[in-house]
Amino acid sequence: MGFLRNAGSSSGYSEVWTVGELNSYIKDLFEIDYRLQDVEVSGEISNFSLARSGHLYFTLKDEKAQLRCVMWRSAAERLRFAPKDGDAVVAGGRVSVYEASGVYQLYAERLEPAGRGNLALAFERLKEQLADEGLFDPAHKKPIPAFPSKIGIVTSADAAALRDILNVLRRRYPLVQVLIAPTLVQGEQAPAQIVRALQWLDGRSDLDTLIIARGGGSIEDLWAFNDERVARAVFAAHHPIISGVGHETDFTITDFVADLRAPTPSAAAELAVPDREELYPLVLGLQNGLTADIKSRIQEARWEVQSLGQQLALHNPRRSLDSSRQRVDMLVNRLDQSMERRLTTARNRLALLEAQLTAVNPQTILARGYAIVRDPNGRLLRTAANATVGQHLHVQLSDGVIEVEVISNR
Repeated sequence: MGFLRNAGSSSGYSEVWTVGELNSYIKDLFEIDYRLQDVEVSGEISNFSLARSGHLYFTLKDEKAQLRCVMWRSAAERLRFAPKDGDAVVAGGRVSVYEASGVYQLYAERLEPAGRGNLALAFERLKEQLADEGLFDPAHKKPIPAFPSKIGIVTSADAAALRDILNVLRRRYPLVQVLIAPTLVQGEQAPAQIVRALQWLDGRSDLDTLIIARGGGSIEDLWAFNDERVARAVFAAHHPIISGVGHETDFTITDFVADLRAPTPSAAAELAVPDREELYPLVLGLQNGLTADIKSRIQEARWEVQSLGQQLALHNPRRSLDSSRQRVDMLVNRLDQSMERRLTTARNRLALLEAQLTAVNPQTILARGYAIVRDPNGRLLRTAANATVGQHLHVQLSDGVIEVEVISNR
C-alpha cells in the first residue's frame, strides 16, 4: 500500500511505493502483456549453471544486450542436448519479473540449438521413412563379436574421437588390430566420403567389427550422420557396425540403423572389445581348471600304468618260461610215445592188410592154376552156360592171355 508524502508546495502530494509493491506492479504489467507470455529469443548462452535442484540458470546475449533466463527441472529433463556456454540457441517461454531482485527474466520452457527447427523436422521425417522400410528392425541387427582380431574405424584422421577410440582399445584389449578409413565427418562432402570409407572397409574379409564415430557437436555438425545415403550404406553392410557419434544426448539416424549404438566414441570402443582386466579372472579360472584336469588325468594315467605293470609282472613270460619248457618237454615225450604207438599199430595193420591183400590178389589166385575167362566184349564168364559153341574167348593165366574157341559147353 502506498502513502502520501509532502513533496513541496509546487508539486503537492504523490503516492509512495515500497520496493516490493513496485516490483509486484511491474510483474503484473509483464504478465498482462500477452506478447510476453510466449516468446522466442535467440542468443548465445553464457554464465550457464546447473543447480543441484536440476534447474538451469544462464544468460542469453548478443552483441547489444543480455537477458537472464531460468529453466525449471521439469522442462530441463526434456532437453535432447546438453547446453553449455557459447551455444547459439533459441529459447522459448514467458518473460516475467523475479520480485526478490527486481530483475526481469525469461522463464524458458523450450531450448534448442539455433536453426534446429528445420533440421529436426527433416530428421523426424527421414527417421519415420526408414523405420517404415524396416531399417531399424531389431531382427536385422548383427551380433557384435566378443573377441575381434581386427576392427575397422570410419572417422576423421585428426579428430579427438579417433585418439579416444585408440586409447580405449589399447587399454582394454591391446591384441586387437585397427584399420582406419579416414573421412570428413562434417560438411556437404562428408556423407559421400563416409559411404565410400564404409564400403571399402566392408569389402574386406579380414575385419570383424566396424566403428563409425565422431565427437559431439551441434545438430548441424552431426548432420552427415543423418544423411539417407549413410543410413542405407550402414544397413547394407555385411559386417556388424557400432555407431559412436556425438555425446550421450545426441541421436542420429546412423545410431538407429547401426547394429549397436554407443553414447560416445570412447563407449563405442568399449563395446567393441572385451576388457582384459575382466578377462584375467576368467583366464585364470580356465587355467586353474585346465591345470587341475591335466593333473587328474596324469594321476589316473600313473595309476593305470602301475596297474598294467603289476598285471605284466604277474603274466611275465620269464616267470612261466621254465614251467613252459618243462611242459614242452613232457608234451614232446608224450608225442613221441604216442607217435611210436601209432606207428606200431599202423605197421601191424599194414602187415595184416598186406597179407589180406595178398590172399585175394588175382595174380596170386592165377598162380595157383586158376584162370579168368572173358567173352569178346570183355565180360567175365562165370558159368559154362554163358559160353556158346564157336565163340572165341579170352583166357587170362598167371603168365599171360590166350584165346580159345568154344567147342562144347557141357
